[in-house]
Amino acid sequence: MDPRLERQYLINRRHFFGKSATGIGVAALASLLGEDALASEEKVMEAVSHFAPKAKRVIYLFQNGAPSHVELFDHKPRLAELHGEPVPPSYMEGKRFSTMSAAADKRKLLAPLEAFKQHGESGAWVSSLMPHTAKVVDDLCFVKSMHTEQVNHAPAINFFLSGFQLPGRPTVGSWLSYGLGTMNANLPTFVVMTSVTKDTSCGQIFYDSYWSSGFLPSRHQGVKLRAGNSPVLYLNNPKGVDGTLRRKMLNGISKLNEAKLADFGDPEIATRIAQYEMAYRMQTSVPELADISGESKATLDLYGPQVHEPGTFARNCLLARRLVERGTRFVQLMHAGWDQHNSLTTELYNQCRDTDQPSAGLITDLKQRGLLDDTLVIWGGEFGRTPFLQGDISNRPKWGRDHHPYAFTVWMAGGGVKPGISYGESDDIGFNVTKDPVHIHDFHATLLHLLGVDHEKLTFKFQGRHYRLTDVHGHVVKDILA
Repeated sequence: MDPRLERQYLINRRHFFGKSATGIGVAALASLLGEDALASEEKVMEAVSHFAPKAKRVIYLFQNGAPSHVELFDHKPRLAELHGEPVPPSYMEGKRFSTMSAAADKRKLLAPLEAFKQHGESGAWVSSLMPHTAKVVDDLCFVKSMHTEQVNHAPAINFFLSGFQLPGRPTVGSWLSYGLGTMNANLPTFVVMTSVTKDTSCGQIFYDSYWSSGFLPSRHQGVKLRAGNSPVLYLNNPKGVDGTLRRKMLNGISKLNEAKLADFGDPEIATRIAQYEMAYRMQTSVPELADISGESKATLDLYGPQVHEPGTFARNCLLARRLVERGTRFVQLMHAGWDQHNSLTTELYNQCRDTDQPSAGLITDLKQRGLLDDTLVIWGGEFGRTPFLQGDISNRPKWGRDHHPYAFTVWMAGGGVKPGISYGESDDIGFNVTKDPVHIHDFHATLLHLLGVDHEKLTFKFQGRHYRLTDVHGHVVKDILA
């Protein structure tokens, strides 16, 4: 037999599929690198949106550790009246809590630490722990009927950010990057920044799964910016390497990768090529982004004194505004320190000090710049905290609250959400939802709707099944739409 024919018969399975996928790979590369790939925002939205979007971008102020809803935004006078009393058994039926809670017969109700007052024309109730947020309540939509099934942090955070309690699914920002594309070729579509209150005893670990692209192509994964003058590792050229030499090197690497892509059509090779190019462009765009010296004193003052410290929540809020201003689609700020099992009387105050003014300042800043109308801002944690005490009622310095998934509060602003309203209700002690429940899948469906995406149609086929952010659940909460 002719050796050339024999070679064709002996071709292996991996080589066959690699060769047959060449067309796909070339198409993927063209979509990533072609001049038309980074189309205008209007063309991208027109191509993938299912209806007219109200929001173009999202800033998610995620509060790791779970803020206490009954301490901050869900005013319950009855809870103050019942301070120190046992939890009525009727509230506890069928409920489970973390293993840190006391036995059911020893759980005592705990009054909010500080007084609530009504604010703004909307008359929203806000604790004195959040004086700056109280000033912008007429721009906010409080959702007081959130609920989830998860009672521990990592599964609950994964659930809130990916629609599934286990790591491995694409997160919200990745779905939006996949579905809506980029608005700025020089910056990532999905950016993550983390912060933690200093000297806290209740920080949470920031797992990479919280900004993972899961089974979506890895170019949709969140890019984490570090604190300081070098937000991205290895972004600067090494000594002795100038921009011209770096460009020649990348061109050479790109040719090698393109040859491999032509052979095998692996979309991850296309991603690698695109990410090299993104890194090259970010050498200019990221230093400019991180340089806040051009911001006015009035703007810096909005975010509070910590805005001058890289890595703080305040600085990250300012950078979030700068990112969306430059076309980043989804900015996820994660601030840890809310897990107050036995430090409510001290660390809750620190958390509010570090997050209250920057959050409110961000709303004001976006509004002043005309960005709030089409920027959706979300504030909240993975669940709430129990109306009952964790600890000894006689030992106030060690008071705390356990995890509480059955009713909690988030707020939203801008991006097509009705301002100055409170939606949903919990019962008289903030234990269970009693009106207009909103599940996490409903929350995701609503978020996508605001961005012009039908949550049932944004899917990705993986291992033989079409997956979506809301799995097989979710309803748009139409009553909060402007």
